[in-house]
Amino acid sequence: MPSLLLKAAIGAAAVLIIAVLSRSKVFFIAGLVPLFPSFALIAHYIVGSERSGADLRTTAIFGLWSLIPYAIYLLTVIQLSTRAPLWLTLLAATLAWCLAAAVLLAAWMRWHG
Repeated sequence: MPSLLLKAAIGAAAVLIIAVLSRSKVFFIAGLVPLFPSFALIAHYIVGSERSGADLRTTAIFGLWSLIPYAIYLLTVIQLSTRAPLWLTLLAATLAWCLAAAVLLAAWMRWHG
């Protein structure tokens, strides 16, 4: 239970930092906060403590590949942000991320599963 509370606190802190930054002169830094490896640290700790070093390495490599769906999300936001309403921009970007993540998972399972 304490580890669950810690994870929730980390998530809440990230949301608060994003909210504060988005209202400041340096609003663009809010885009960096989600990339802080808070959840990666949790995932890597759990995998590293329950599995082998090779499994932790595989998890980190997959994490690098997972940047592709995120990049596709960001490129979609960039393309639509001045052309479409916010709700449509974020919906399309989320769907693009989901599609890219599904393709990544299918490819990973085919070559590494």
